[in-house]
Amino acid sequence: MGFDPIFNIELNNNCLKPASLNDLKKELQLRNPQQWLELCLRMAKYKKENKELLSFLLFLSEDEAAYIVDMKKEMDMQFKDLNTSTYYKANKSLRKVLKYTNKQIRYSGSKRVECELLIYFCSKYKALKLKINSSTMLANLWNGQLVKIQKAISNLHEDLQFDYQKELVNLGPEISK
Repeated sequence: MGFDPIFNIELNNNCLKPASLNDLKKELQLRNPQQWLELCLRMAKYKKENKELLSFLLFLSEDEAAYIVDMKKEMDMQFKDLNTSTYYKANKSLRKVLKYTNKQIRYSGSKRVECELLIYFCSKYKALKLKINSSTMLANLWNGQLVKIQKAISNLHEDLQFDYQKELVNLGPEISK
């Protein structure tokens, strides 16, 4: 274990220990715009998720309402292809849609977007008319999303809390299994 003074990073048995966010921020402030461009493009090439996040930040983050509409359309298409032949397959398919939804929520970083998309997910889930209380997996998925929605609502402005709380009540109660 050692310290490399040139790159200002700690080395651990030939493994690179990632720098803290504060260290990264300080280093990025020292870079010029051309270096920023090169770093962003390199990160976008490296991993698909980085490219998706960069695309969101550059093209979609300005219009939150349009972003929500686009995500709802994408969720509609995913729900259309949902396999509900067995509870196992339904749960697996729902988790796939939820994984996509959570990734989009993470990109936005907005509690309002989180509420909108999770409430929409639950409304589509409820519209499937699955016997949720017949399957522990489906009941746990439903209850978990209601808890997440409630937590996200509690972080919003009072006016928005009231509106989203009404929508949450319309979804129905938690399922006991």
